[in-house]
Amino acid sequence: MTRKHVTKRTQFAGTITTLAVASLATATLAYLYGGSDAATSSPPVSVPQVVVSKPLAREIDWRLGFLGQFSAIEQVELRAQVGGTLTGIHFKDGGIIHKGDLLFTIDARPYEIKLAQARTLLEAASARLALADRELARAEVLATKSFGTEQTVDQRTAEQRSAQAAVGDAKAQIRDAEFDLEHCRITAPFTGRIGTHLVSVGNLIAGSRAATTPTTLLATVVSLDPIWLDFDMSESDFLAYSRDRARAKDGAADKVEIALSDETRFLRQGSLDFVDNALNRSSGTIHARATVANPDRLLTPGEFARARLIVGAPVQALLVPDAAVLPDQAQHMVMTVGADNTVVPKQVEIGDLEGGLRVIRSGLAPNDQVIIDGIPHAAPGAKVAPQDGTIRYAAAAGQG
Repeated sequence: MTRKHVTKRTQFAGTITTLAVASLATATLAYLYGGSDAATSSPPVSVPQVVVSKPLAREIDWRLGFLGQFSAIEQVELRAQVGGTLTGIHFKDGGIIHKGDLLFTIDARPYEIKLAQARTLLEAASARLALADRELARAEVLATKSFGTEQTVDQRTAEQRSAQAAVGDAKAQIRDAEFDLEHCRITAPFTGRIGTHLVSVGNLIAGSRAATTPTTLLATVVSLDPIWLDFDMSESDFLAYSRDRARAKDGAADKVEIALSDETRFLRQGSLDFVDNALNRSSGTIHARATVANPDRLLTPGEFARARLIVGAPVQALLVPDAAVLPDQAQHMVMTVGADNTVVPKQVEIGDLEGGLRVIRSGLAPNDQVIIDGIPHAAPGAKVAPQDGTIRYAAAAGQG
């Protein structure tokens, strides 16, 4: 090793030694002049603050909640009863139509020709009948004066009956032709909304009076006002409803409150007018249906809605903010604060929203201190610093 390298190593070791001595001196001075307290004491642990309140006690109606789907009371597939070329479409796709409105027209010329032929047959048959009447009357007169025979009278009678049958047949052919001609104009069977046309003008469509042969689907029409809301009751809900109805015994229609998927308040009402006669064995539910007025035609078949059915007399219930209810797998929890300021979770059974608050069916006591703010900092068993808050009932949301 050269002398130059030895010199550099000696200088580097001297620098490290100098730094170590300086650090030791600094630590000694800190200890002598009060630094020992900072070294031995740990920083204070902050306790999270939460807002607590007792559950709001309020008397509410006992309601059963369901998810339902709207369906049309009347739904028709428009199909032609006569065949021919489609000559006109007289509606706007997806528009509102009224009973009797003209929707489609089919080329009527073949049926006009058929009607004209039937009327010609009727004229000929009528003339034949008139002649048969005169001949029968003449034969009867001659027979009374012994200038004719009974055989001639019988023959003229048979001719008259044959002519009468021909007239009847011609009239039937006229009615048949008129029926076909009438059904070349397809009109709306009821007021509702029509879908898109499925056949364009110029297409040859197939028709059948009794649908004994394949027919062409032209469009579909659904009624809108009123409309049905279909939903399924669980067995327990059905028992609660049945017991309440047995107690009422007034035969009045059951009122159903309805809220659409984008609504928080149950502003629409319907009448429960059908409950099926048996529970579904596979699902354990029973089908029910309410009729709902739809004058503004906002409700559409296939649309979903929430429904509430009031059962039983008003009962005292506890309410808490919906945000204070935490999901716990298939259950729900509410965080409370105990006497020693420790967070205590409580399993609860929840009900519907009432006045913007969640109804608690069971699991809470009236004096429980429920955490209504600061829940993310409230771990079960942890110490917290509770502050008093207030749970407010939103009167404007009383229907939701």
